Amino acid sequence: MPGTWGHLFKRYREGILSSPLDPAEWDWVESFLADPERSAFREQPTADQRHGYRAARVAEAILGAHRSGIRAALLHDIGKRHARLGLVGRALVSVAIRLRVPLWERARIYRDHGPVGSEELSGWGAEPLVVEFARSHHGARPPSIEEAVWEALCETDKPH
Repeated sequence: MPGTWGHLFKRYREGILSSPLDPAEWDWVESFLADPERSAFREQPTADQRHGYRAARVAEAILGAHRSGIRAALLHDIGKRHARLGLVGRALVSVAIRLRVPLWERARIYRDHGPVGSEELSGWGAEPLVVEFARSHHGARPPSIEEAVWEALCETDKPH
């Protein structure tokens, strides 16, 4: 999950510099979300909200009006909120994962945020692309996701 040291540094910097979504951005985000998703998205820290928003906008730029693709980008990290870690805690967990030290419970939740979020999304009735991208976005492409869509969605998850 943690990526390269450079990726981790960029993510940390992105988190520090994140600003809250403005009302127009919230309107755009909420136009793609159902009620349970909307509440979960709002529970995320500002940095995750901003990351999801940026990812969804990149998905829109690459995939056009592919609603499921935009939703997959928007919601792929929804499981992270259950770890209840701030930026420093996330950085420490990422380093611990890279160093392969034993992880504590909240660290395991953070590490496993993809499967955690995908189970939640599935329970809410999200479409298969949204569920599968949340589950697999740090791993290999599942056969159910077309290669071009997978590559586009992976592009959305890169730090900006």
